[in-house]
Amino acid sequence: MKFAVIVFPGSNCDIDCYKAVEDTVGESVDYVFHTATDLSAYDAILVPGGFSYGDYLRCGAIAQFAPVMAEVQKAAEAGKFVLGICNGFQILTEAGLLPGALIRNNSLKFRCHQVGLVVENATTGFTNAYSQGEVIQIPIAHGEGSYFVEDEQLAALKANNQIVFRYAGDNPNGSVDDIAGVCNEAGNVVGMMPHPERAVKEILGSADGAKMFTSVLNAWRERNGAASIR
Repeated sequence: MKFAVIVFPGSNCDIDCYKAVEDTVGESVDYVFHTATDLSAYDAILVPGGFSYGDYLRCGAIAQFAPVMAEVQKAAEAGKFVLGICNGFQILTEAGLLPGALIRNNSLKFRCHQVGLVVENATTGFTNAYSQGEVIQIPIAHGEGSYFVEDEQLAALKANNQIVFRYAGDNPNGSVDDIAGVCNEAGNVVGMMPHPERAVKEILGSADGAKMFTSVLNAWRERNGAASIR
């Protein structure tokens, strides 16, 4: 399996994602820059956190027009696995790959600490190693992480089982329905505000994020008729 970590001007969690892949699944991983026009060699694409293009206009608004995003769109439509983390989640919503929008935290403050998450959908390409309803500990680091959708869209997310994570207990940003992560209808594209790549070893405070990377390897192996690593 081959992973791509997309790097935009202002990305700052690309190294974290790269190391998380190395440390959890040991698969091939490359940095791919925003100017790239071919992602056909990759099976999974990680869109990392940071401040792409300085968050000018609004988070992810400029990054959606980078040449590489047309390739991310193609990969998603082809059923390849795409994960957007924090700013990556913002970029995927701006690009229309995921529903909704990310707006300012209701506190108007940057929040950076560990949070509890409930796994609401354990069937996606990035969550199959978790149990349904499992509570995991993953850190957040964002100022514009409040997920918003209109009531009609929220009803559709619920009906289609597209809510992947909810905040357990305290909602740190005011997200609608405590939503921390969602997926597309096919389940191969996932976006979340918390940072699983920062929670892959106990020395970091939690190793609960590691299962997101083993999940996608499981999904890829099962798709290709190989044994999983559950």
